[in-house]
Amino acid sequence: MTPSQPDWLPVCQLDELVAAGAVEFRLPCGSPGFVLARPRAPQAFLNHCPHLGLELNWLPGQFMDVDRCFIQCATHGALFNPDSGLCIAGPCQGDRLQSLDTKVDGKQVLVAPLKT
Repeated sequence: MTPSQPDWLPVCQLDELVAAGAVEFRLPCGSPGFVLARPRAPQAFLNHCPHLGLELNWLPGQFMDVDRCFIQCATHGALFNPDSGLCIAGPCQGDRLQSLDTKVDGKQVLVAPLKT
């Protein structure tokens, strides 16, 4: 394996993601992450708010605001663009969630581990 090829981590089936809207997972390093069903392709992020480093979700698998437009931090209400991870409102405005590379292989959603 070359350094440019990540060891892809299978996180869920595509139909499971579409049905749930979001799926949580843990990277091999122990960091929590989540993947969102998006119109073009799944989008994955570390589950850490850039403001305090706390996990974002309200309840297991629930990351979106009530209108299902933005990722919302349960701790202080910061809003993040679900396609880019950019914080558009809240105490960490202008910061970003750390995104993770994703791909779909057949019917499985895969995430690349953190780059070390």
